[in-house]
Amino acid sequence: MMTLLRKFLFITALLTGLNACGGNNEKVVLRMGHTLDTEHSVHKAMLHLAERLALYSDGQMEMLIYPSAQLGSEREMVELLQIGSLAMTKVSAAAIEGFVPEMKVYSLPYIFTDREHRWDVLQSSIGQALLKETEAAHLVGLGYYDSGSRSFYMTDTEVHTPKDLISKKIRVMESQTAVKMINAFGGAATPISFGELYAALQQGVVDGAENNPPSFYLSRHYEICRYYILDEHTSVPDVVLASKHIMEGLTAQQRAWLDAAVADSVELQKTLWLEAEQHALSEVKAAGVEIIYPDKAPFVDAVTEFHASFKGTKVGVYLEQIINMKRG
Repeated sequence: MMTLLRKFLFITALLTGLNACGGNNEKVVLRMGHTLDTEHSVHKAMLHLAERLALYSDGQMEMLIYPSAQLGSEREMVELLQIGSLAMTKVSAAAIEGFVPEMKVYSLPYIFTDREHRWDVLQSSIGQALLKETEAAHLVGLGYYDSGSRSFYMTDTEVHTPKDLISKKIRVMESQTAVKMINAFGGAATPISFGELYAALQQGVVDGAENNPPSFYLSRHYEICRYYILDEHTSVPDVVLASKHIMEGLTAQQRAWLDAAVADSVELQKTLWLEAEQHALSEVKAAGVEIIYPDKAPFVDAVTEFHASFKGTKVGVYLEQIINMKRG
């Protein structure tokens, strides 16, 4: 089996020098990787991005898409961006907290009141400022894709208030912010890789997990978990990232074409995501999962002190700005 280091070096050697190439009269080829399958809304949006880029540039620019983790994990692809060996990728904002600490704000619970508030923020000067924070890590934030809201799902426990989570082992991503959130609800946060989660739920290693509806459905976790609780505690967006090295090698015109193509793909992905959410909820319900719609107020109250712990920090400043943008 190829070790992580060997895999990284292999991919680097494969892609180095092949991302933005040619002089003024040659086609510029950009390579974009992601970890999702070809049926996912993100992949479909990226294909649209490639089509629009070819259209806007009249064939002078080409985007090649590598799905299904062909080029490595999200973290590995971010590292490829940093050294200029890959042009673009998509990562969860939670996955780049280690590279861009300010992105941690998106992992905080209940910072958005609804989907409209979330997109108001992402498309505002606040969202753009957070994208610009990526430049310190030799990255360029080009935009956001929708990743919906994450909610709890449990094997055999109905959850109506945070009290129902007390002492329950809940799988979380390997994120300290996620761990602290579960602890604030009274649960026992248990970081486990997503690939190992099905077996962990089946064997009782954890009592439940949390994710968005499409992930709950496509992972087939609904085969084990009887309850899906739509508490929608976090809404962590995906970030469309580019290599700062490669972006600096584009002309102003080429960058304008790319920005326009990204904007088009973002709008399409929003629509595709909503369709995927509705389909997922319909399918798991038909499979026998009980969907619970709890009162969110007790959950919001439970994380008040957690939010307060960021006061006086840069993340705290962003948090205050986001909350102040709430509608009505």
